[in-house]
This record gives sequence, C-alpha cells and structure tokens, in this order.
Amino acid sequence: MAASAIGIIFSNLHEENVPELVRRRTMASIPFGGRYRLIDFALSNMVNSGITTVGLMTNNNYRSLIDHIGSGKDWDLARKDGGLILLPPFSEKHDKLYTTRLEALSSLTGFLNRRKEKYVVLTDCDGVAKFNISDIVEYHETKNADITLVTHYGKVGHRSDFMLVNASDEGRVTEIKLTPHVKEGTKADIFVNVMVINRQFLLNLVEDSVTHGFTSFESDILIKQLDSLKVYRYDFQGYYAGIDSMSAYYKHNMELLEKEVRDELFGERDIYTKVRDSAPSKYGENAVVKNSLISDGCVIEGVVENSILFRGVKVGKGAVVRNSIIMQDNFIGPNTSLDCVITDKNVVISDRKTLSGCSTLPYFIQKGTRL
Repeated sequence: MAASAIGIIFSNLHEENVPELVRRRTMASIPFGGRYRLIDFALSNMVNSGITTVGLMTNNNYRSLIDHIGSGKDWDLARKDGGLILLPPFSEKHDKLYTTRLEALSSLTGFLNRRKEKYVVLTDCDGVAKFNISDIVEYHETKNADITLVTHYGKVGHRSDFMLVNASDEGRVTEIKLTPHVKEGTKADIFVNVMVINRQFLLNLVEDSVTHGFTSFESDILIKQLDSLKVYRYDFQGYYAGIDSMSAYYKHNMELLEKEVRDELFGERDIYTKVRDSAPSKYGENAVVKNSLISDGCVIEGVVENSILFRGVKVGKGAVVRNSIIMQDNFIGPNTSLDCVITDKNVVISDRKTLSGCSTLPYFIQKGTRL
C-alpha cells in the first residue's frame, strides 16, 4: 500500500486539446463512460492504493467539479486528517493563476511542507486507466529514484503537448523529447502525465526553480537536468486511453462497448464515482437496444445501437440513436435519427431531426442546446 504517499491531481491541464468539452467545466469533470467523470479514475487509483490524502489543484470553471466530488465521501476521502483537500489556484504569496505545472507546484509549497509523507504522486486528468500506484511507488523505491515517470507504449495522437521517453534496459531515462515532430499514429513510449517524486526533493526542486526563474517543469527540470537527476521510467502495460482530442474522446468511449476493455477498467478494483439515487431505466414496448451502455433513469422507446447513454436520457418513439454518446438528461424526440453524435448535458432535440457525423469527426452539440 502507498500509505507513505500523498496525491496531487491537476484538474485543468491539457484543456486546449478538447476545447468543446471544457467551455463550462474542467478537464477533470468531463463525463466519460455513461456515469463517470475523468477525475474518478485518478481518485480511485489513489484510494485503491491506500493514499488517503489527495490535494485537488483547481484553476477555473470548477463549479461542476466541486458539485461532483463534494466532501469526497464517495471515495472514502471525507476524513478529519487528510482526505480530499481543495487547493487554490494561486499561492499564498501571489494572486496570479497558474498556467504551467511548475507554477502550480510553486503554489503548493506551503501545503507540501505541512505534510509528513515521503512521496508525492502527481497526476493529470487527461487519461483513463487503472494504475496500481502501490506498484509504481514500490518501483520508485527499488530504483532509489528521484523521479519516476509512468509511460505507456502506444500510438501518438493529436495532442501538441505530449512527451516521449527513452530509457535504458534498467529503466533509467536517457532521453526526453517534448512535443517532437512525430507522425500521428507512430508507436512510442508516451508519458501519461503520472509521476512519483520524493516530497522533500520536490520542494527543493521547486525552490531552486523559482530562484532561477524557471517556468516549465518538463523543459527546465526534466530535460535540462536529466543527466544530474535519477529519473526512471515505469512501463505501464495495461489499457490506457489518452483524451487528447474529440475524436480520441469518442473513440475511447466507444471502446467501452468491448467486453475486454470493460473488464480491465472496471474488474477487480472498483472505480468510484458520485452516487445518485436514480430509478431503473425503462424500456418501451417497441424499444430495441443493441450493444450499448445504458445508465440509470433512462426512458427508451426507440432504437439504440452501439451507443452510450448517461443518466436520465429519454429516447422517443421511432427515434434511432446509433454510434453516439448522449450525456445526462438529454431528450431525443420521436422519429429523430442520430449517428456518430456527441451531445453534452441537457440537450433537447425535437421531432424528425437527422444529425450525423463520423468516427474521426463526431457531430458535437453544446450543453443546453435546443434543436
């Protein structure tokens, strides 16, 4: 168990990759998989590994995130000592919002100084995976590393802020490439924005960085000081979904319709989320549902195929929903046809509409839209 570690979750980083989904929410609170938010995976991974103190770093648009996590009780983080701690987006000395990871860390020095844990686990919310953080911390200890970066061997996506990592046979990082010019689809060891670092060492790094006027954790610390630091790579070989574009968001949601992906993400250790008291879904006499994930509280009177429906979705008579992601409390009118569509929350689509996109460019409808 990673009891000697605390967690820090950055809720706003990488939002430039999915601007449509973060106009009114943080990256961390993007809905995923029918009933979850992206932060649920980071929080659950920490809790399942015995981490009971988690700092949540916010920046802006975090109202829906606070509504989702509440006191942290759904993750067993409503505690008198530690638990889920909301961290302000600016430091005790400055009132400027952070724009980089290093600026965010420099605002956390007071919080980190008050903690006693030996290690800090830093994670962003742009990935979906089930990490055993205890194993990563154990690897970090075994290697006597200063920093351990978690990587995954996979295809390079659309994102403009990724980092590739090369390492020796022993796992020591020998080269880091920040946003290299690599053809999309090329396979490489990609940093998944999860790392373990010694707490006191992190404090020393941040203090030194501020003194020297550094602005980037990745380029000014990891890359420039790679030879003097003991940086190791932890190769994560399980399922990993990087949300780096709308097409990636669509693709990885659709992958949940595959049993082996669901089994890996949701089997064994649980992924926790906010508990809602919703009625069971209701299926009309002529309803047809095939290969879909249907959440609680839905009313389906039409056809739903290869789709994901969040809570409270209503599909009218004669409506056909295929290959689509329909978020919470949507109304799909009678005789409407949707194919490769993503609707945000509280969307109303009236009768006899036909909307269609494709898997690489799904048709997206903003929150609260009425068509």
